[in-house]
Amino acid sequence: MNLPLPDVPEVRVVGLPQLTQGFDLVERLDLAMHLKVHGPLAPCTGERLAAIAEEISLRGRGGAGFPFGQKLRAVAKAAVRRGVRPVVVVNGSEGEPACRKDTVLLNRAPQLILDGALLAAEALGARTLVIAVTRNSTEISIRAALAERGLSDRRGQPLRARVVRTPERMVSGEASSVIRAINGGPALPPGRRERAAESGVGGAPTLLSNAETFAQLAVAARIGPRRYRNTGTAAEPGTVLLTLSGAVARPMVLEVPTGVPLRYVLELAGAPPVPQGVLTGGYHGNWIDASGAHDSMVSRESLAAVGGALGAGAILPIGPETCPLGEALRVADWLAAETAGQCGPCRLGLPAAAGGLADVINGGGPAALEALREVTRAVRGRGACKHPDGSARFFASTLSAFTDDLAAHVLHGSCGRETTGVLPLPLPGYQEAQESIPSGEKILIDWTLCQGHGLCADVVPELIRINPDGFPSVADAVVPTHLQGKAQRAVRRCPALAMRIERTAGAQDGVPRPRRAELPVFSRRALGSGRG
Repeated sequence: MNLPLPDVPEVRVVGLPQLTQGFDLVERLDLAMHLKVHGPLAPCTGERLAAIAEEISLRGRGGAGFPFGQKLRAVAKAAVRRGVRPVVVVNGSEGEPACRKDTVLLNRAPQLILDGALLAAEALGARTLVIAVTRNSTEISIRAALAERGLSDRRGQPLRARVVRTPERMVSGEASSVIRAINGGPALPPGRRERAAESGVGGAPTLLSNAETFAQLAVAARIGPRRYRNTGTAAEPGTVLLTLSGAVARPMVLEVPTGVPLRYVLELAGAPPVPQGVLTGGYHGNWIDASGAHDSMVSRESLAAVGGALGAGAILPIGPETCPLGEALRVADWLAAETAGQCGPCRLGLPAAAGGLADVINGGGPAALEALREVTRAVRGRGACKHPDGSARFFASTLSAFTDDLAAHVLHGSCGRETTGVLPLPLPGYQEAQESIPSGEKILIDWTLCQGHGLCADVVPELIRINPDGFPSVADAVVPTHLQGKAQRAVRRCPALAMRIERTAGAQDGVPRPRRAELPVFSRRALGSGRG
């Protein structure tokens, strides 16, 4: 089966919409429609913005769940102590095959995300805003949204805003990977733990959170904490975005108040009445059984009480007709292939764990099961990034959730069911098949000046290679939009001034330039410096 999710699946809502308001009117809210639907956004002091985040118990919606107000204050404190301007980063890198909520927001409500990001930038006195995206559709949408507001990366602007493209990989969406990509490196974890609030983009204190978090902040700033808290539970007010896939009739992104029974959400998506299991939190999450799915509600606290996890909001039920261990093996193989390759637990441990699970399924017996458990224990807590820990959590949850099937495979060599492949995974070669948006520019080299230093190939190896004779070879292709920054740095680093970038004949921008609309004027105040 293995049908990847579309970029923008069906979107539905339970109760009154907040993040998805206006989705019933248009496919994408441009700035004019955004202001009609949501109304103007009043100025907000930094202290008040932090207080709003704390009053609504806003936590990051990318999976880690760190308190946003605490993060905001930490960045402000570091910026004041060091005397440098902080940076605001919207992490729209959604490389997990089971998640589409941020992609939906970036495609359909990009201005709501920018509202929250600009509020935070104003509060912190930031002069730089970066939006990291994964897919062509999200890059096109967010570039158009920035153009609608007259924002760009040109020098001299009060706020410079730019888009950075990251690969569609699990490890590329981690905060440290995004920051490393923005700094010009590969979109991989750096292998060392560093707090972005202290040192992030360009070494500056950096406020980084995912797209839904900034959209939630914008909603709360507009309607106020009291009205925001009227929706959802007292401990976790508001709504959440869920991506429902797996054994469902209609894969969808659903906006739902916290506290709604999970069984209702599954029924709405057309899941089996009694699922064999439900994977909560995505491929770094936990399985729960039918009883847990029936008794739990959509909230971090409720799902954790039955062994589940809200995580990044991915919910994946499977029916009784498929082998759950076979489904887990497909995901395990994908997780092993997503390794950053920078540490033993990731590079060696995850493939070994996937191979161990295959041995168990193929009748390896108790010895194979014990070997798998040993490898999983060895991987946990020793990786250079969060990918080994998340993957180990998935392995351990699989072994504890499907004990009957595990016993059947260990003792009898099979559970008697085929693997139907209901959990979504990318098609083979998906990374190589990704097409980038052409910028209309090409790199040219003046061979009368080139001295073969090779610095250009170090900066943008995607476009420039060094030939056996020591001189560069430039790809005869238009520079993709997401590599424009690297291409410009390569030109600037050439000590012989032999490189230049030129527009191709008849080139058209790949991004629409919509009419600008009037925006509310924000005052620039540091956290704690203005009246609430």
